[in-house]
Amino acid sequence: MEKLIGHVRAAIEQYQMIEEGDRIAVGISGGKDSMFLLAALHSLSQYYPKKFTLVGVTADPCFGGQETDFSKISEFCAQRNIPYIIRKTRLGTIIFEENQEKNPCSLCARMRRGILHNICVEEGLNKIALGHHLDDAAQTFMMNLLYGGNIGCFSPKTYLSRKNLTMIRPLIFCQEKNIISAVRRADIPVVKSACPADGVTARKDTEVFLTGLQKDFPDIKQKIIGAMQRSNLDKWGI
Repeated sequence: MEKLIGHVRAAIEQYQMIEEGDRIAVGISGGKDSMFLLAALHSLSQYYPKKFTLVGVTADPCFGGQETDFSKISEFCAQRNIPYIIRKTRLGTIIFEENQEKNPCSLCARMRRGILHNICVEEGLNKIALGHHLDDAAQTFMMNLLYGGNIGCFSPKTYLSRKNLTMIRPLIFCQEKNIISAVRRADIPVVKSACPADGVTARKDTEVFLTGLQKDFPDIKQKIIGAMQRSNLDKWGI
């Protein structure tokens, strides 16, 4: 856990993600990545030289028309005096029933982020932290290349001028396997996704593809990150 928090701090400092007095929303899906991010930022807030506060925010998709049980997350936040906001939505109904999206992930992610951004504006939060990690970055790069014919990735830090909100991704130096281990060892609660498309997406296919490449190129994900940094692709430059 401490080593991973060191990686989080390194990303924060390298890309100047946190400033004195920031009020940071942590986008919480309930999965391992967002919950580890919340735990890591809370731990860091206890001693980081630039003081900041956290608020947990969740956009519940209500898959199948049913509210998700986030009681474990609420308890986790309450124990740490972290305010927690849950916004019920119709995302599940809109995407899978009304639109019947064949490739739902991109639309769902955009709509969910839009809801979270609006919550931030309403609550006077100036930054939102998302739980994308190193593996996500490598997968996104490959998905853009293989499916879209483009060279690109999300950025470590992005200013959204229309919302006057900055999006940060403090986990970009953390590997998924280490996050899984840390969540298990620290007994951090998670909520299983009820999404009908969970595990059968283009991202999952890309993950399997990269795992296959790792047999011959064990550090391929780190090489992708390094290449993006050296070329300053989408503001990854160092």
